[in-house]
Amino acid sequence: MPRYLPSLSLVALLAAAAWRVEAAPAQFDLVGPRLDVAVTHNGATLPLAWVPNLSEGDRISIKLDSPPAGTEKFRIVASFLRGAVERPPHDWFFDTLAGKRHDKQDGGTLSLIVPKGAQQLALFILPAKGGSSDAVASAVRKQPGAFVRAVQDLNQATLDRARLDTFLNVLLEAERQDPSSVSATSQILTRSLSIKLKAECLQQPVELQAACLTGDRETLLFADTHSSALADTLAGAPTDLAFQLSATPQAGYGSYSSYIGVVRDIFRLFGAFQSTQLQFVPALARMDDSRLTLLLNTPLSFAKPASVMVVGLPAIEAAKPPPLRKGEDVGLVCASAGSVLPVEGAPLVYATRYARDVRIRATGSGGTTVDLPAHADPRRGGYVLDQSLPAAGFTGAVAGQLLGNWGFTAFDGPRFRLSRPMANQWSAPADASLVVGRTNTLALAGEGGGCVTGVTMRRGDGAPQPLTWKQDGERGLLVDVPLDKAAPGTVTLTVQGTAGAAPATLSLPALQEIGRLDALTLSAGDDNALLSGSRLDQVREVRLGSVLLRPGALTRSDRADQLVLAPADPAALRALPAGERLTAEVRFVGDRRKTIAVTVAPARPLPVILHKSVAPAVHAGVLPVTLSPDDRIAQDARFTFAFRLDPATPLTGQETIEIAAGENGVTARLTIGKGYDLQDAATGIVSFVPGEALGGVAHGPLRVRILRDGSATRWAPLGSVVRLPEVRGIACSGTRCTVSGDRLFLAQAIATDAAFTTAQPIPDGFTATAIDLPAPGGQKPAQLFIRLRDMPDSVAAVAVP
Repeated sequence: MPRYLPSLSLVALLAAAAWRVEAAPAQFDLVGPRLDVAVTHNGATLPLAWVPNLSEGDRISIKLDSPPAGTEKFRIVASFLRGAVERPPHDWFFDTLAGKRHDKQDGGTLSLIVPKGAQQLALFILPAKGGSSDAVASAVRKQPGAFVRAVQDLNQATLDRARLDTFLNVLLEAERQDPSSVSATSQILTRSLSIKLKAECLQQPVELQAACLTGDRETLLFADTHSSALADTLAGAPTDLAFQLSATPQAGYGSYSSYIGVVRDIFRLFGAFQSTQLQFVPALARMDDSRLTLLLNTPLSFAKPASVMVVGLPAIEAAKPPPLRKGEDVGLVCASAGSVLPVEGAPLVYATRYARDVRIRATGSGGTTVDLPAHADPRRGGYVLDQSLPAAGFTGAVAGQLLGNWGFTAFDGPRFRLSRPMANQWSAPADASLVVGRTNTLALAGEGGGCVTGVTMRRGDGAPQPLTWKQDGERGLLVDVPLDKAAPGTVTLTVQGTAGAAPATLSLPALQEIGRLDALTLSAGDDNALLSGSRLDQVREVRLGSVLLRPGALTRSDRADQLVLAPADPAALRALPAGERLTAEVRFVGDRRKTIAVTVAPARPLPVILHKSVAPAVHAGVLPVTLSPDDRIAQDARFTFAFRLDPATPLTGQETIEIAAGENGVTARLTIGKGYDLQDAATGIVSFVPGEALGGVAHGPLRVRILRDGSATRWAPLGSVVRLPEVRGIACSGTRCTVSGDRLFLAQAIATDAAFTTAQPIPDGFTATAIDLPAPGGQKPAQLFIRLRDMPDSVAAVAVP
């Protein structure tokens, strides 16, 4: 009897897997017999590993490898199947040994022709002695649906196993070559092969990532929508129902999307048709170019009941070419040997040999065509060109389409736009210049965007600096040129192309820009003014008559800068009357100056705050806090206020309530039903949690304004938001007390008296969850007082239980 040894590669890969005995079936890691199978279709012959489907009239040659002398010999029984409720006729059974219903050639080769109406082909391999082909035929004819389902699931499991093996083999090869590449490689393989990536593995040290990613293959596979169709789970369904469903396209490929799920279906099915004479054993086929190696999950039995290996071959059906699609955000692709054309949608092109003679057909504007051979590479996520586009006969961007054969059937793949490898010619607009003090986005025009390998910048005699760039259509590049801290001068850009292409060099002047002033807007009674224009980051101060304004928050909107100007004396700015005409002097960096005319606009309305209330948040285990002064609002508290506009301006619910906090002006906008409600046409109610609306770090003065019909009211103050530490307890012993809690770094100091006479300062960067302080009179204090880091004039009082 031959000895079937485990596959060493799979044993090594799965050694670390934590398989649950009650849930996981035995692994297919026993190597069984080998078969040579070839298919002839319309006069062309291919090995079975290259054939995704069989067709009526195909000739199939099946040969069992000759076993070593003195070992057990096997026979092959082949049966065509056509449905769950249709018995195959007697002449659809074939045997490699003499007897009924056989086609004997070369003492061990079957030569079969697919009959009309057949849908599946099952192979049964059994011991030459002790196994009966009549018993196999009888079992199949008694329960044809069970064998239809088994053949379908075995074929599906074989294809899923091919994807899984490809993933494991490529990933371990990547680890062997460069452990640091495992993270990037695994993420590409998951898209190529439709494998589920365990993201937590990428957080582990580099040397452990591959073992983690390959450790539990039960959860690795997603469904391949090209080769399988998902059905509702059949677990717990009656066996007869499973057999009936096996004839439908949806249920025909099993009810689970993962490889192990399909195998569980196989075990359930095989358990339904065992007999005292025969023991049917599922076998997966590992396909090489011309040979099938059978993988078993259980040792064979040569005594009764004798083991019969069941092998599922591809379905007998119309060809289903791979539904390949172009990867997302694919622009121009370089038509150079080694370039990748990203494709997705059919993982079997990476895991099998079904797709063959694949090439890119490039078509020039004059109709010139050339085929460039390509091969699938799952590690790179697409088809890699084996040959470069020739220089002659092509100009500009070139149309390309992926073509190939899926078994015996030609297929058309996605279309691409290709760049000529030697086209690396770029120019900037005639009046182009760069501006120092900022990052410039420079548009270059030319050819070869798909073949650009890098762009560098050199300032004067300095070293080259790599730049960020991207394609801009078929004839453009957008290059980011950072000159934030550069001095005026000449900047040289170099665009590198593929090997052999001459680099393109451009020299451009880098100039100092003087900011453009568009308008300075101010309404009577406002607390600040707004300056719009360009390069306003260079503004140092603005003088509006006798009022000095300093730059605040800078934003960019509609390709223009907007700079908030805060007065050194707010009262002086508010005192400017509506209609007054002034000239503002704007001073830039380098003491450069410009002027702009300003007319003070009529006063904007000011919201009237009628009532405010604060509902502190309650956290389990956290001691309650009382804040002073009264206008301090805890970041996690719910703050509610009521407001009115002037009587002539009723509220409609179409208003937007804009809340701002802190010196940086962190804002949030509330609309009706989302934090904003109406009591009536005169009174609005606003409720929000500052930490949720403004973000976890927002703090400082809180204010509100109302936006409606494209205009805004003035800002009305609401109070100040503060972040609070969470005090969870205090324990005292002798002359010391220990305060424990979270986020204690938000406290500037903690004391046991309101005057902070014995305060314990909290150092900057404090990360501990407890701190000691003196115990007054050797006793636990009734209260703790916390001076808050956000606003040192704010004090939080904590009652000690």
